[in-house]
This record gives sequence, structure tokens and C-alpha cells, in this order.
Amino acid sequence: MAQWDALVDAALARLEARSLLRATRPIALAPPPVSPETFAGPGPWDRAAVEIRLDHGTLHQWLAEGGETVEQEEKLDANLILFSGNDYMGLSSHPAVREAAVKAAQEYGMGPRGSALICGYTTYHKLVEESLAELKKKEDCLLCPTGFSANMAVMTALGSISSLLAVGRKPAEDERIVIFSDALNHASIIDGIRLLERQQEALVFVYKHCNTSHLEFLLSSCSMEKKVVVTDSLFSMDGDFAPFPELVKLRRKYGFLLVIDDAHGTLVCGENGGGAAELFDCENDIDISVGTLSKAAGCQGGFIACSTRWKSLIQSRGRSFIFSTALPVPVVASVHAALYVSRKEVWRRSVVWRHVQYFASLTKVDITSPIISIVVGSEQAALRAGRHLLRSGFHVTPIRPPTVPPNSCRLRITLSASHSSDDIKRLVDALTPWLPDKHAEQSYAAVSKL
Repeated sequence: MAQWDALVDAALARLEARSLLRATRPIALAPPPVSPETFAGPGPWDRAAVEIRLDHGTLHQWLAEGGETVEQEEKLDANLILFSGNDYMGLSSHPAVREAAVKAAQEYGMGPRGSALICGYTTYHKLVEESLAELKKKEDCLLCPTGFSANMAVMTALGSISSLLAVGRKPAEDERIVIFSDALNHASIIDGIRLLERQQEALVFVYKHCNTSHLEFLLSSCSMEKKVVVTDSLFSMDGDFAPFPELVKLRRKYGFLLVIDDAHGTLVCGENGGGAAELFDCENDIDISVGTLSKAAGCQGGFIACSTRWKSLIQSRGRSFIFSTALPVPVVASVHAALYVSRKEVWRRSVVWRHVQYFASLTKVDITSPIISIVVGSEQAALRAGRHLLRSGFHVTPIRPPTVPPNSCRLRITLSASHSSDDIKRLVDALTPWLPDKHAEQSYAAVSKL
């Protein structure tokens, strides 16, 4: 995207002229083990990712939500199977991940405590950035404290282009960037966009969820040059994918910058775990790929995979990156191990997608990802369904406003490589009263690509 490269280069030149261009300087640490131990199949440690326990006070409090009376002497099983987490690959409890964190903590404690631009950035952070850039097939990568801060950093850096090039004044309307955002994008994207609007650095158009006809209408109606389209790759509440083939066609037609939040696709989708863009064979058409390390990686943190010029701009103008303390070294070491395990234990991805197919075959519900949304309607209905599942031995949190619109409350179910087929069968049995009466014909279009 020559136009955007030129804009970023001009913004970087302005920063350099004002001595505001920033770069990280890694503190040297002894390298982590090159080859952590991996396994050919599930081990007993995998169950720790999905077998949990609540104390009886919490159980009674949960059951009392919605006005239900719970007898204190009622005996409840506090042992539950977790079906509401985001640890899709089951890596949070993997021995290699645990050992990496322990070893780093023993050697370095939490590591240097400061922002990445001051002293918090180490050679461990650099190694993880290099691994993620390779995974995402991008030139470079920036490690962030969370996925939320990563999206905020991208948005504020985008808006800074308009301000930097305006020099000493607020950018005129036709000088601002214009952002086209999917209606169901993550809150971190929405908050970042709202900040740009308030600072008068961007205009924003929200297009109907996954509706590329509406998006093209908005694109064709806009005469502004600096266009950006931002979308989740795999939507966290509905479990559907962004329409990548259509977005790629529109990008080639209108020349916009394409930014995706691949929080739920990274490590889960694609033959190599490269995410939704790998699944849809369009990695070269994604300009900036944001992700998180707290879901399928089973750890903590966020990242921005992009070109080196974009990284320079984001780490110089992305305030949520600049003013946040860097991730602790033991966390970064665990991420490094999780990425290695994901590359070696490819069976984990296969298990996740077999679970998707199995759930679909049992319920005849049309699903395309490990995120399954069972819409039940009102808040009371969702709370009642959640209590039923709790009594049946499952942790499934009812999702209510403001996370979802009124009267679209739901049970959000997630599948993990740590689940067993029996876990899923028992869950489906407990879900029966809330499954759709009229089942759509099952489509395995997305699953068949994996």
C-alpha cells in the first residue's frame, strides 16, 4: 500500500525532526531453553485447564442471581467443567509453559519493572516479537501488555498521522483519516475510535455486521483518501468470521488500510496457527494484525504484527503502549514456550476443530468455530439457563447487556483441546432445553478448510 507507506514515512520524518522517534533497547538476559518438552497427545495436565472448583459461597451467590431462593443446606457439586474460557489450545496448564515461567521467575524475579521504552524490554520480549512476526508473516511485531492496549495503541497511532502532518493545528476534515468499523467489533477498538473522534483526528463510519455491501456503499460514498477498515477476525460473541474474501476484493478496489483483531483466531485457525488470515489465505492482504496472548496462547499480553515502519510509529505514538509497564519476564518466557508448543503439538488444533464438528453433529446447530452462541433472549432466561448448567456441573457464564444488545442474551460456549468428547456430550445433554427447535442444515464450509 504505497499511499499508506508514504503517509507513515512522512509522519516518522516529522517525529524524527522533533526528536520524538522512540525505539526499544533490550536488556540482555540468558536465552530460554531452545526446545521445551512436547508431547504426542493429551496428558493429565490438560484437565487442569478445564476442571475448576468454586467455593460454596460463590455457588450459592451465583444461583441466587435472578431472585432464585437457594437453601443453604442444599448440596451442590462445586467441581465444574469450564466451558466459558478462551484457552482454546489448553496451553495454560502445559508443563513447558509452567516450567518456563518458574525458571524465569527463579532467575530474574519479575524482571525490570518499567515501560518498554524505559527499561522493561528485554531480549525475551524481542524473541517473542520475532516469533509472532514469523507466525503472522509480517516484517515486525510489537509486544503490548494486553490485547486491549494493543488495539488502543494502533488506533491512537493511526490518528496521530493526521495531527503530525497538519503541523501545529487541528487537521481539517478532509485531512483526517476515515475509519470503517464493523458494528460488532471489540470494545477496545470502539474505545480507540471514540478517542480519535474526540480528538478530531478521524471520521468514523460503522457498517452493518459482516455486511460488505453496506461497507462498499460507505466506501464509494466517501471522497476522503486516508481510508481504514478495521474488523475482528473471529467475533467473540457470535463465533462467526469476518468476510475475508470480500474484504480483500474491496481493499484492492479502494486501497484502504486493512486492520484486523485476530484475538480469537491466533493459534486456533490455519494449518500453522497463523490465524484467520492464514485460514482464508490472505495474510499478504492484512496490513496490521492485532492479537492477544491471553486466549489460545494461554498466557497474558497482546501484540501488533505489522511492518517495521508501522512499528516505529506505534511505539512512538501509541500511548497505551508507551505509558504501560512492560510484561513481566516470567510471563514473556511462558509465551515463548506456548508458541513453541503450538508449533510442535499440531494435534491440539486438530482436536479443537474435531470438537467443533462433534458439537455440531450432536446439536445440528450451524457453527463454524470453537465459539458457540446459544441465544436465549431475556436476561431472566439467560440467568435461568446458566443456573441449570451450573447445577449440571458446567461453568457457562450468561452473557447480558451491555456486552450484547437487550433481548439477545446468550450462553457463550467455548471449546478447548483440553475438553473430552464426553465433556461435550454431557454439556449438550444439559443444553437441550435451550437448543434451537428448528435446526439449520449443518455446514462444514469453514471447518473443512482446516
